[in-house]
Amino acid sequence: MLGVKVNLKQIVFGMKSKKLQHLIKFMLTFKLNNEPTNIQLTICYNRKSSIFQSHKSYKNSLCTILTKNSNKNRNFPSFKVNHQSKIKMKFLKLLMLFTVISFNLNAQNNSNLKNNQQENTTYAIKNVNVIPMTKENKVIKNATVVLKENKIFSINNSIPENATIIDGTDKWLIPGLIDMHVHTLADGSPFVIYPTKGPLVSYNTQYNMTPYLANGVTTVFDLGARTEHFGQRNEIIRGDVIGPRMALAKVIGGKKSNPIAKNPSDGRNAVRFAKEEGYEFIKAYTWLNKETFKAVIDEAEKHNMKVVGHIPVAFEGKPAKDFFVPHFGLIAHAEELSKQTDDYSYEKAQEFARLAKDNGTWLIPNMTNMLSISQQAKSLQSIENLEGFKYVHPLMQSKWLTSNGYYGASEKLIEYYNKLYEFHILIVKAFKEVGVPMLAGTDAGISGIIWGFSIHDELKLLVEAGLTNEEALASATRLGAEWLEIDNKIGTIETGKFADLVLLDENPLDNINNTRKISGVFVNGKWIDRSKIDIMLLDVERWNNANKEKYDWKELLNSLKN
Repeated sequence: MLGVKVNLKQIVFGMKSKKLQHLIKFMLTFKLNNEPTNIQLTICYNRKSSIFQSHKSYKNSLCTILTKNSNKNRNFPSFKVNHQSKIKMKFLKLLMLFTVISFNLNAQNNSNLKNNQQENTTYAIKNVNVIPMTKENKVIKNATVVLKENKIFSINNSIPENATIIDGTDKWLIPGLIDMHVHTLADGSPFVIYPTKGPLVSYNTQYNMTPYLANGVTTVFDLGARTEHFGQRNEIIRGDVIGPRMALAKVIGGKKSNPIAKNPSDGRNAVRFAKEEGYEFIKAYTWLNKETFKAVIDEAEKHNMKVVGHIPVAFEGKPAKDFFVPHFGLIAHAEELSKQTDDYSYEKAQEFARLAKDNGTWLIPNMTNMLSISQQAKSLQSIENLEGFKYVHPLMQSKWLTSNGYYGASEKLIEYYNKLYEFHILIVKAFKEVGVPMLAGTDAGISGIIWGFSIHDELKLLVEAGLTNEEALASATRLGAEWLEIDNKIGTIETGKFADLVLLDENPLDNINNTRKISGVFVNGKWIDRSKIDIMLLDVERWNNANKEKYDWKELLNSLKN
């Protein structure tokens, strides 16, 4: 039950004929969601009495004597009441019962009203520089953008009278960012210990989503989705949690996945089950054999499900054309290409690029991943020094620092990681040269890659690899929306599209690092300004610090053995 602090603001007595009519009026002040909520309650109680005799003072109250023949109220600093008119205890209990009922009804109404007001708020961003990220991408200087009912209502038209004004002077408006490769934390266990057990670890969904929003990420593509992620998405859709749009891909592999498909029949059935469960995409995983890999992709096409994924190890040493299967739409890492060869020349990168273009296969370079692996292999300090590390759940902090699979690698292995990274730069150049679309994806959730924060690292590395600032920005906005086939809803700043927007203090077309300089974010029409972002992040940090000692990755694994 909610704890309620009641402040007695006013008691009113009235006189009617020869009966003293007790009109007890309480103005109750509660705190609902940290905001004052006032409720006025009036209850009448009659008894025969007309004379004030011995007196008793009620502290902090105000009495108004109302008479039948008077239109004026006489106010006194304190309330004096006849001892004979003392209210009985059972009456006070009744009063409190009505009070609690009134509070519950008003609390619900006020909460619903607040949510509706937020959803229905009309905003006007004035004097802002709009980077629409359309193909033409003509910047609109000093524009007025009106947002209404979670959509972009108009650009450079009149401002509705009821609009909330946001000053966009010297600021830059871009579409919300899309991370096309994430692994979001969700409740779960490594395996079921016994029926009814439930998840071994639970997470606060809002805390999981806050780092995304704080970094302007308003859409994510989860490439390891489970049923728990449907639950998270539902929380966001209901408005219980403020978070990004979530596209979900079901993983199908030959091992180390759920489900496991060891033959083409298993693979086709796995796709059918995924479709029935509501997944929109299929992720083909590393350990599929060649025939099953092709069967999964073929079956996905029949069910109108696009396929993203790894290139199975079964193709290593085989001609590259063998794994560019029709309808294999998106490669999850440049690493999938580099592990297929020991030839790290630009000519080899060009061969991959030509085959990808001919097959209609796009690429997530995922530069952040390989660079982070190389850094972690040398020192765990590279993780602790990350800007967003304090916002990582304590269990993951423990895992990344105490059970890190990359730390302690040999010099030879670190040299290999560095060689792969250099080859990935060549792959980006080659894919750009032939015009294969590339998408910004970070693998957020694996060791050292932090949700939300990593998208800015990825954009920076893509520019260093040869993309222009505008091309990098397109990889995290318009192009991601196109591949997900929701480009009629998000990805550019155009009227009629959802109001997923990022307001920046500096121009990212001048310097891609300016995507970090966030003044505020619109998420499905909800405005979160810089101060609110900082408060949300602080909440996550404080919770993590307060609960750090409760989470130990090695202890968790040991507990599963008992």
